[in-house]
Amino acid sequence: MLACQRNEFDIPRDVAYLNAASWSPLPRAVQEAGRAGIARKAQPWSITGAHIAGQFSRARIAAARLIGAAAEDIALIPSISYGVAVAGRILPIPAGSRVLVLGDDHSSPVLEWLQHAPRGGYVVETVARPADGDWTAALLEAIARPGAAPLALVSISSVHWADGGLVDLDAVARAQRAAGAMLLVDATHHAGVLPLDVMALDPDILIFPTYKWVLGPYGRAFLYIARRWQDGVPLEQTGSSRRRVSSEGTPYMADLGFTDGAKRFDMGERDHVIGLEMAAAGMELMAAWGSAAISARLGWLNGLLAEGLAGSGVELPSPSIRAPHVLSLGFPGGMRPGLIEALAERHVHVAPRLGRLRISPHVYNDEADVAAFLAAFRALA
Repeated sequence: MLACQRNEFDIPRDVAYLNAASWSPLPRAVQEAGRAGIARKAQPWSITGAHIAGQFSRARIAAARLIGAAAEDIALIPSISYGVAVAGRILPIPAGSRVLVLGDDHSSPVLEWLQHAPRGGYVVETVARPADGDWTAALLEAIARPGAAPLALVSISSVHWADGGLVDLDAVARAQRAAGAMLLVDATHHAGVLPLDVMALDPDILIFPTYKWVLGPYGRAFLYIARRWQDGVPLEQTGSSRRRVSSEGTPYMADLGFTDGAKRFDMGERDHVIGLEMAAAGMELMAAWGSAAISARLGWLNGLLAEGLAGSGVELPSPSIRAPHVLSLGFPGGMRPGLIEALAERHVHVAPRLGRLRISPHVYNDEADVAAFLAAFRALA
């Protein structure tokens, strides 16, 4: 099992930060990458075209490594919602069909389809949260529902952001393909922590940001686009998306044909070398530790938490249907008002999500953090 990596972070010993699913702390290596990038921007004459191109390549390679992709299938984008907007432009959703989303899923993989469904003549069907918390079974039932409109797209988070429910992507992908539908995966709470291989899974679109689990900055994200869709029109029209638009020679717009590969879908002003260097550094750390070792450690920590919460009256999802790195507590009588704030006053940091308390440790957490949470929770809850 991976050892605790707390020394790689700037976290005081008396702080139990169990909220990676909201924001991750930045490792020291990522902080240093940011400082180096700021120093370059402070003296922009030191930034060369070769350096910028190298940062683009490094970030694509690092992102691709986490999901089993080829670097040329990765676009540089700012957010999940941006990536879903790209999907909304290039994926064909026929009139009379349906798009499946999860109940109370994060807004990003949902709102694009709700916005365009009336104009497109399709419906967005929400899979209600199952009583037993098994999102996979509920999705499979919805995909195969007799008499339903033809299924065009399954647009889901692979780990539910609020309750930590884990979707069996392999099972859903098999069912979705059998139905002749497409698959979009918001892998925000998956990439880097759980095993993921897009070559085997074959989603149409998969997206993840860096500011949570992969230990990077805000405003950086990565978009995997299956090659069957890479001839689509990008969301933004930029010079970098075309074959030859160059300020260094004439004619300026020499060839307006789109570039090959996913890079045509890169965001405008992608040359944010500060953020890209930080994002790459964080993803490289995650790859070095390995998703299997990371998820084993986090599953062990959440197992200790679950054992310590036994008999406390909270509802805990079964380990068989939740992600190992997210533990979401339900309260039959409702969560005590002010509980999250009271825990924070004791330097224990977790998140409220849809009436539940979400605990999300990372590689910097250890048994002392577990003990600090349990002591504070018992005293307050």
